[in-house]
Amino acid sequence: MKKFAIALVAGATVAASLAAVPVQARPRGGAVSVQGTGGRGGTLSRSVDRQPGSTSVTRGIQTNSGMGATTTRGGSWVNGTYSGGATHTTNNGQTWGRSTSVTANGNGTSSVSSTVTGPNGRTGTVSGTVSSTPPQN
Repeated sequence: MKKFAIALVAGATVAASLAAVPVQARPRGGAVSVQGTGGRGGTLSRSVDRQPGSTSVTRGIQTNSGMGATTTRGGSWVNGTYSGGATHTTNNGQTWGRSTSVTANGNGTSSVSSTVTGPNGRTGTVSGTVSSTPPQN
C-alpha cells in the first residue's frame, strides 16, 4: 500500500508539472499507400500545421502511373481579419483555387472579398458588406 501511495504522489507530481507546460502546436500528418494488381495503386498524404491564429492543411494523391494533385488550404486570424483560401495543383502544373478575406468593421458589419481563379487563369471576384445582426421583421 505504501508503494502505491508513493507511485500515486509521483504520478500526481508529474501530471502537475506537465499541466504547467503550455502545449506547443506541432505539424501532424501521414501517408497511406494502396497497391493493387498490375502496378495499380497510389499514395494519399495529409499534413496539418496548426499555430496560434493560423491553420494549414495539405492533402495529396499520387498514382503509380504519375498522375496526381495536391491541395493546400489555410487561413489566419489577426486583429479581426480572416484571410484564407485553397490552392489545387496537378502534376502537370495546372493550378486553380480561391482566396477569401473578411474584416470586422466594429459596427456590426463585416467587409467580405472572395476571389476564384479557374484552371484557365480567369478570375472572378465578389465583395461586399454583410451585417452580423439578423434583420428585424
